[in-house]
Amino acid sequence: MEKELTAFIEKTIKEQIESLVDSKVKEAIEQQGDHNRAAFVASKGTLDMAYPPLILAASCAAMDIDAAIFFTFYGLDIINKKKNKNLKVPPLANPAMPMPVPNIIGVLPGMTAMATMMMNKWMKDQNVSTIPEFLDICVESGVKLIGCQMTMDVMGIKREDLMDEIEVGGAATFLEFASRSNITLFV
Repeated sequence: MEKELTAFIEKTIKEQIESLVDSKVKEAIEQQGDHNRAAFVASKGTLDMAYPPLILAASCAAMDIDAAIFFTFYGLDIINKKKNKNLKVPPLANPAMPMPVPNIIGVLPGMTAMATMMMNKWMKDQNVSTIPEFLDICVESGVKLIGCQMTMDVMGIKREDLMDEIEVGGAATFLEFASRSNITLFV
């Protein structure tokens, strides 16, 4: 009887330990997050800075990687229905311009329009989607688009000015997603 009782106790303890280990492993995996997640911050609203987060997020979606973009400060222009079709490229103090433009020339009237026209042409010549097209691709692909509530409040941006498909949230909304991502980039 003692052997049977000892065997029963050992079996019960073993089952409890295995159950506890299984639950702790599951909990650790959930806390660690999904390794197929990418989180991007879009903080600038110029044409040349709108492309990187949208291209990266759309590429993630095509690769079955969950993605989110947090649009903050001037990055809100990218998801602004009134502005995203007409984003500009500023030539002033932009040393990365393919054809370096001295600042004195960059301040001349029409230079922003010229730089914007050039970039739009380059993109079109390479069959690169427009910003509104990339936004549609992201929405259709399930990319989470988050507009920063605090920035909206500070800058007086109304919810109705932004795309209907976005979520409005604060830093905590984005950080909850980003904290479980293995790719995080600030653009």
